[in-house]
Amino acid sequence: MSKEIFNPTRFNKSNNPDFEQVLEAHLSRRTLLKGGLGLSAMAVLGSFGLAGCGGSSSSGSPTASSAQLGFNSIAGSKIDAVSVPEGYTAQVLAPWGQPITASGSAWKDDGTNNAEDQDNAMGMHHDGLHFFPLNDEGTDGLLCVNHEYIDQNALHPTGSDADENGIRSSVDQVRKEINAHGVAVVRIQLQANGEWMVVDDDPLNRRYTGATTMDISGPLAYSSKLETPFSPDGSQARGTLNNCGNGYTPWGTYLTCEENWPGYFINTGETTAEQERIGIDTSGTTRYGWETVAGSPEERVDEFARFNVTPTGANASEDYRNEANGHGYIVEIDPYTANSRAVKRTALGRFRHEGCTFGKLEAGQPITFYSGHDSRFEYMYKFVSEALWDPADADATDRMAMGDKYMDAGTLYVARFDAGGTGAWLPLTLDGATQDGGVLADHFDSLEDIILNTAGAADLAGATPMDRPEWCAVDPFTGSVYLTLTNNTRRDESTGTNAANPRLNNKFGHVIRWDEGETASEFSWDIFVFGSDAAGDAETNLSGLDEFNQFASPDGLAFDKRGIMWIQTDNGADEVEEYTNDQMLAVVPSMLTDADGNAETINAANQGELRRFFVGPNGCEVTGFSMSPDYTTIFLSIQHPGNWPYSTDAAEETPANMSVRPRASVVAIRKTDGGEIGV
Repeated sequence: MSKEIFNPTRFNKSNNPDFEQVLEAHLSRRTLLKGGLGLSAMAVLGSFGLAGCGGSSSSGSPTASSAQLGFNSIAGSKIDAVSVPEGYTAQVLAPWGQPITASGSAWKDDGTNNAEDQDNAMGMHHDGLHFFPLNDEGTDGLLCVNHEYIDQNALHPTGSDADENGIRSSVDQVRKEINAHGVAVVRIQLQANGEWMVVDDDPLNRRYTGATTMDISGPLAYSSKLETPFSPDGSQARGTLNNCGNGYTPWGTYLTCEENWPGYFINTGETTAEQERIGIDTSGTTRYGWETVAGSPEERVDEFARFNVTPTGANASEDYRNEANGHGYIVEIDPYTANSRAVKRTALGRFRHEGCTFGKLEAGQPITFYSGHDSRFEYMYKFVSEALWDPADADATDRMAMGDKYMDAGTLYVARFDAGGTGAWLPLTLDGATQDGGVLADHFDSLEDIILNTAGAADLAGATPMDRPEWCAVDPFTGSVYLTLTNNTRRDESTGTNAANPRLNNKFGHVIRWDEGETASEFSWDIFVFGSDAAGDAETNLSGLDEFNQFASPDGLAFDKRGIMWIQTDNGADEVEEYTNDQMLAVVPSMLTDADGNAETINAANQGELRRFFVGPNGCEVTGFSMSPDYTTIFLSIQHPGNWPYSTDAAEETPANMSVRPRASVVAIRKTDGGEIGV
């Protein structure tokens, strides 16, 4: 999630113990700087198997990666260009505004493309993405790309038309902004010269925007709580907004996550408990003031009025009081089927989702999906399917039916991290226990109500407030789950410090990992790496980082199938930002073990195994990760660059004294010899 749109308001009013307090109790028993944060050897040997539901790993499968990083860590960079290791190239691919349909118009560098142009082009501020191959070689495929938010100054010729009160006047500007949000599906092909090309009029190319009609599935499908004049039966929602993290499924669909969506809606009347907990605006205007052009003669089907959820009529059929209830979900898209309808999977909870990652698969066991709530003092969630995994479903032709099977029924849990390196997954069900000795049914009338106010239910259950839980990734060999905790700058003298976060104003963040237990309700956890600047003292630089791997604010996170973990940053610490722009690092966690076979963390003795692979241009966030099946191309996103790109060569620096209209873009990274990346 971009720090440019992060809303620091804390909506969690619970008194649940903070993660820092839990860490202090846990790590007081550990010898931190000697690598004492390692998980047990049992985890490395695969005794926990499928992340999320117990069981052991498949017989005969390897328990550690054999990958060896084959590049030297690169220096930091502060230029209007990307940096990659020697022997690599970086290509600008599918930037904002590039037309992707036959109806598209060429991008204009003066910002004068209109709303219709934007509806047929790549959206703005690329984020999570995934590559879906169309051939065995992986040289032809579909790229699904999230478009998180907008920069009005870049999107329009001279910025927003809003007046001093945030009131908008141009319907076309507002429509263009709505169309710049959402998801793009675009076909790309590898050419003989080693560069990728967008097939800009392929029948599979399409956009899902902030106005696209989508279906509702799971507990809230056909619920009266989603009734609107647009969807009287509560079966549909309009648009997907603030699409940040992402995921994909074993059956070949794309998952896009609705993160900081509450700021797009406003209620100036009496708010509901779920609106207060999640943070719906109550005064002024919404983030971009879209609701202020409601009533224009150009408005169609209440396209702008719907963002004002203030009750004004006698019931939900007469106003848009329930419009926001259709947002805050994991959205599933079938990239392989032209014009397929996107589906919002409500069973996975409603909050500010940051990513959605499935656990290690095992036949005959449930599938687990993990998702963090990206805000300070918020929670980590998992959903365990009711259906048991059948490997044959990976080849299903009706892919959305598989989503119905595995994502519409199951149990949603929230994490409590206990001292001693153990934890509990707390069920968010009507009979789920609350801290006061009761059950959630004492506070909610139905599962629908729990889902609508997922975070409020987690408060009552006693979940552990975390330091901005963001992306999750699962080690394909051990099944261990890793989570980025980006930062928490609210730690001050009043909150104090502890052994795990011994820094006031914690701006560096860390990566936590865990292994699931023998039941769905238990897990064991530890800390894998702490962010820091290289010059940090022993109480700050707990992982012994040096110039070539110092980082702050870990955000994007992914494993490739070889067991290499890639960590991306959204820097929030001056000490690191003064040295380098946002970056991506690599490490092979399963290879880090001590003499007794225990899984180690990053520490002073092995920190060289964490290596900087990529640095983005000035002003950007490095985010999103996918790799071609043959490991010869990495696709990642450059979001909100300052003065880039200058050319299709992402590593070509914008000349001094030259300004370009900044364009978020996918970057395709390859070796000059066409070999596997990273090794």
